[in-house]
Amino acid sequence: MAKNKKTSKAPSSTIALNKKARHDFSIEDKFEAGLVLQGWEVKSLRDGRVQINDTYVMVKDGEIWWLGGQITPLLSASTHVHPEPTRSRKLLLNRREIDKLIGAVERKGYTLVPLAMYWKKGRAKLEIGLAKGKKAHDKRATEKDRDWNREKQRILKHGKQ
Repeated sequence: MAKNKKTSKAPSSTIALNKKARHDFSIEDKFEAGLVLQGWEVKSLRDGRVQINDTYVMVKDGEIWWLGGQITPLLSASTHVHPEPTRSRKLLLNRREIDKLIGAVERKGYTLVPLAMYWKKGRAKLEIGLAKGKKAHDKRATEKDRDWNREKQRILKHGKQ
């Protein structure tokens, strides 16, 4: 008799994805940033109570800030802490990365967009993308290319019918 192998799936390290960002922007470069969080926010992140769609990242006083992100507090939050779900949160990057982002945003007209939030070695990280906005015709071209690649794969897999 064969032994049953236990397949224990590790929990996904992804907390939240911003799928809309890849549709609305063309991503040029990606950066991994740490977040300055309070204790109740970390507990809420572990429960998956975060929303990063329609949020943005901006440069203020030589620092990078995540604005508009909503972390919903747990009901069991401490009584002496008054949680603010949509507060601005500071992002932690190396000075060289911050300088590169500031230069791209201020001189070249790029936008900073949050792409994903995930856990890495027990710490919450936010992946931000250096992006240019897409026009309507760019979005249509992207959809057309995606559909053609899907059809091409279908033809290769099943043969010509």
